[in-house]
Amino acid sequence: MDERDEKEEKAAARARIEQQQTWVDLQVRQAMERGEFDDLPGAGKPLEGLGDTHDPDWWVKRLVERERITVLPPALQLRKDDAELDAALDRLASEREARAFVEDFNARVIRARYTPVDGPPLITLPRDVDATLAAWHERQAASAERRRAAQALSAAAAPRRRGVLRGWPRRRR
Repeated sequence: MDERDEKEEKAAARARIEQQQTWVDLQVRQAMERGEFDDLPGAGKPLEGLGDTHDPDWWVKRLVERERITVLPPALQLRKDDAELDAALDRLASEREARAFVEDFNARVIRARYTPVDGPPLITLPRDVDATLAAWHERQAASAERRRAAQALSAAAAPRRRGVLRGWPRRRR
């Protein structure tokens, strides 16, 4: 009796699989009739890389292409980050954020100094946090002054209004 139950279970599983395949085929056929597969990107074109030799890293290369990822050696990345540090700091609003940003940069430089060299030599030096923040304060003050000057200029160019009720009859007391 145990063998019979096992055969019945296998037959039931086989029937479920066949019904599922029929259901999937039905869904695909209905989608084709509705035109959901018309004008798909790449329709009528050969598949990319189909005839190429097998490359085990094909998916990484496609990811790099699709996401436009640039991977630089640590020394060059730190050099690039050093060149863009002031501009990145200018986008920050508080001194605490700026200090944390410079300290993080310095920690990455020091960590790179103690790791084996991979690629070009590391010539980037850590930044003096206090000097960098002093320069950041100066740039912030200059930027605020430019904004104030622009606001004053736009206020001077705007027509002056004496009162909201200008031209309206006023009550006499």
